[in-house]
Amino acid sequence: MARPRTGVAVLTMGTRPAELRLLLDAVARQDEPAARIVVVGNGTGSLPELPEGVTGVELPENRGVSGGRNVAIETLRAFGDVDVVVDLDDDGLLVDTDVLRRLADLYAADPALGVVSFRIADETGETQRRHVPRLGAKDPLRGGEVTTFLGGGHGLSMRMLDRVGGWPEEFFFTHEETDLAWRALDDGWKVLYAPELLLQHPRTSPARHAVYHRMTARNRVWLAKRNLPALLVPVYLAVWTLLTLARTRSARGLAAWFAGFAEGLRRPCGPRRPIRWSTVLHMTRLGRPPII
Repeated sequence: MARPRTGVAVLTMGTRPAELRLLLDAVARQDEPAARIVVVGNGTGSLPELPEGVTGVELPENRGVSGGRNVAIETLRAFGDVDVVVDLDDDGLLVDTDVLRRLADLYAADPALGVVSFRIADETGETQRRHVPRLGAKDPLRGGEVTTFLGGGHGLSMRMLDRVGGWPEEFFFTHEETDLAWRALDDGWKVLYAPELLLQHPRTSPARHAVYHRMTARNRVWLAKRNLPALLVPVYLAVWTLLTLARTRSARGLAAWFAGFAEGLRRPCGPRRPIRWSTVLHMTRLGRPPII
């Protein structure tokens, strides 16, 4: 196939202008330049001054991670010269200068490659356990096919997005990567964890967001309702309820989680398209059956 052309998409709320500029400078230093670079201001009002050649899109309201990234995809698609969308967190940093070239190499070598997940590490080089996209994995340097990917840094095939659709905008944030990964796997695409592609990112906890517990529970329910065969929906939700009870130490966090769980059961979440049982088996062979 022809050499894939990358388009970089960065979503920002305007609260990290210095980090955003460092990231854009790092993108500009790549030894294989991006065909396009888009920065989406998610309810920022106005974006900071952007480097020459970077397209800015200002949204009047915060549409969440899913909504903002869908706008970035549509902006890149309209240019007509992007084959791989590269999403990067605005407080991340590409330390190496060959990330986009190596990413393009991966897509050029495998037309069935849908998603490539970067490795995320902090300034000390440590990767948090939650940033290794497989069960029981202690070695963040072991790559291979997986069943989900990391939101902070990844590549998405534009051909895959044309077939399976974009991000689930209803989710706003949390679990939107898993929703997209499951749809990609069910359509026959591969999801690859490539630890040689590094995004440096400050060490954080998702619970820093005030609505984290509510949204993570609500979106767990929506993930199951949208994507799983009917027999697996109660199993998946029961497993995650037990895990949450075992892991959560905050009574307030648990109350928010159960409120979100109830909201997920009560509210619609977009069209239901359950994955095939052959996809369930494939995910199980990859080490993560869709019940956990």
